[in-house]
Amino acid sequence: MIATLLFVVFLGMMFLGVPIGAALGLAGATAIAVANAEAPWFGLLAVPQNFYAGLGKYPLLAIPMFVLVGSIFDRSGVALRLVNFAVSIVGRGPGMLPLVAIAVAMFLGGISGSGPATAAAVGGVMIAAMARAGYPAAYSASVVAGAAATDILIPPSVAFIVYSVLVPGASVPALFAAGMFPGILAGLALIVPAVWLARRHKMGAAEADMPRPPFWRSLREASWGLAAPVVILGGMRAGWFTPTEAAVVAVFYGLFVGMCIHRTIRVRDLFTILREAGELSAVILVVVSLAGIFAFSLSTLGVIDPITRAIVQSGLSEQGVLGALIVLLLIAGMFLDGISIFLIFVPLLMPIMQHYQWDVVWFGVVLTLTVAIGQFTPPMAVNLMVSSKIANVRMEQTTRWVIWLVLAMTLAMLLVVIFPSIALWLPQQLGY
Repeated sequence: MIATLLFVVFLGMMFLGVPIGAALGLAGATAIAVANAEAPWFGLLAVPQNFYAGLGKYPLLAIPMFVLVGSIFDRSGVALRLVNFAVSIVGRGPGMLPLVAIAVAMFLGGISGSGPATAAAVGGVMIAAMARAGYPAAYSASVVAGAAATDILIPPSVAFIVYSVLVPGASVPALFAAGMFPGILAGLALIVPAVWLARRHKMGAAEADMPRPPFWRSLREASWGLAAPVVILGGMRAGWFTPTEAAVVAVFYGLFVGMCIHRTIRVRDLFTILREAGELSAVILVVVSLAGIFAFSLSTLGVIDPITRAIVQSGLSEQGVLGALIVLLLIAGMFLDGISIFLIFVPLLMPIMQHYQWDVVWFGVVLTLTVAIGQFTPPMAVNLMVSSKIANVRMEQTTRWVIWLVLAMTLAMLLVVIFPSIALWLPQQLGY
C-alpha cells in the first residue's frame, strides 16, 4: 500500500506539472509520514536528514564547477576557433559542416561535460554557418542537438559524477575512462547519417564556394582550446588533482583563455556567467537532495525488494530483462531530463545489477547512453530545445531529421551492450 502511495503521489504531481525535485521530495515525505502514522512528526525527522545526506557528498562539488566551465567556454570564443581549425582539416564540400559540428561538440565534451552548454556554444557558431551554406535550419538544429548529446559520455561528465554518488563501487575516474570510447563511437555513429542525409538531399550547395581557413593559422588560434582537455584529463591521470579539483582548474583555465588570450570575456560579463551557472547548479543540486528523500523511502519502506523480485521472477532471461530495462529508460528519456532519470531509476536498478552481477561501471555507461539519446529525442529533448531556439525552428520540424540520428546512437548503444569491452577496456588498462 505504501509503495503504491509513493508512486501514485509522485506520478500525480508530475502530471499536475509540479517540478521533478518537488515531486520526488513530497512523495517521499508523504510515504514516510504514512508509514509512521502513529508518530508522523517523529518519522518526518528523516526528511531533513536525508535532504542533507543527499547533498553532502564530496564528488557533487564538481557539478557547480563543470557547469561554470560550460558557461565560460560558451563565451570564450573557443568553439569558433575549433570550428575553423576543423574546417581547415576536412575542407569544404557537401556534408562537411555537419561533420565539423559533431567533431567540435565531441571535443568540447572533453572540457565542460554538459550537453545543453555545448549545444549553445556549438549551435551559436555552426547553425548560422550551416544556414549560409544552404543547410535547412531544422536539419542543423538536429545535428547540433545530437552532437551535444555525446558530451555526457566523453569525460569530464556531470552525469557520471551523479552516478558515482548513487552507486557504491563506481568511481569517477573509472567512469570517465569507461565513457571515452563509447562517446567516440556515438559521435562516429552520428556522422554517418548526418553526412548521408546532407548528400542525399543535396544540402550545403554553397559550402564548396566558401573559403577554407588556412591550416597553420587555425591551429595557432585553436591551440588554447585544444590544450584544455589535455590539461583537465591529463592532470587527473597524472595524479595532480582529483576530478573535483580538475573542475576548478578548468574554470581558471577557461577564464584565462577568455579574458587574457581571446579577450572575449570582460570583467562585467563575470556576473552574468556566475549567475547563470549558479542558477543551473542550484536546480541540479536541489533535485539531487530532494531525490535523497525519495531514495530513502524506497529503501527503508520495503519498496525495492518486491519490484526486484517481480522483475527477476518474470520469466525473462537476463538478456530479456536488460532489453526491457533499456526500452524503459529510452521511453523515460523522452519525458525526463538525465539527472532525474539517474535519481529515480538507479536506486531501483541497483538490486537488479547485483542479482545479475552486471559490472556497475559498464551499466553506468549504458544508462548514460540512454540518457544521451533522450537529450535529443522529442518531446522533452533539452539539447534540441536549445538548438531549435538558436535555429528559430519548432521542435516538431526537426523530427524527420533527428529520427535518423536517434537510430544511429541507439545502434552505438547496442554495440556497447553486446560488447562490454568497448567501455571496460580502457579503465582496466589504466588500473581503475
